[in-house]
Amino acid sequence: MKQPVNSKDRAAGAKVSEAGELLTFVVDGQHYGVDILRVQEIRGWESVTRMPNTPEHVRGVLNLRGAIVPIIDLRIRLGMPTIDYEPTTVIVVLQVMGGSSVRTMGIVVDAVSDVCAVSQGDVQDTPDFGAEVDTTFMRGIVSQGDELLVILDVDQLLGSDASAIASAAVAEVV
Repeated sequence: MKQPVNSKDRAAGAKVSEAGELLTFVVDGQHYGVDILRVQEIRGWESVTRMPNTPEHVRGVLNLRGAIVPIIDLRIRLGMPTIDYEPTTVIVVLQVMGGSSVRTMGIVVDAVSDVCAVSQGDVQDTPDFGAEVDTTFMRGIVSQGDELLVILDVDQLLGSDASAIASAAVAEVV
């Protein structure tokens, strides 16, 4: 079984590049960011097709110009309370690395905020909450004025979802 890795154990370069840009967004009042180079597009919320045998946070799939894209509700994935989607709710379509392949996946967020530049020196390690709390999907934390911005590692956060969705799709075909 793979042991959780705290962000302090990762190489410093794995957090964010020297002059990286982040797409920032809000989920449950908290600000998050992902590497802008992983963002394919931002879409307004639209209904998705549910898939059987997938976890609750997998909302379904969306046809994006002929490509079938799994959509993950980030609130549910992070253990936050669900809400009705509002006009500001958007889908952020991301490129997720898994092994030697790149998959396109979408995350549902409450609202998109901004694009901000972050230097490596501004990124602080994720606090160590002990073995009980998995922080492997966090690359670090940045202070943005009065707000703290949690930088997400989309590969760690969504990698297992990509595998679950692929398994569900195979089960449907069989």
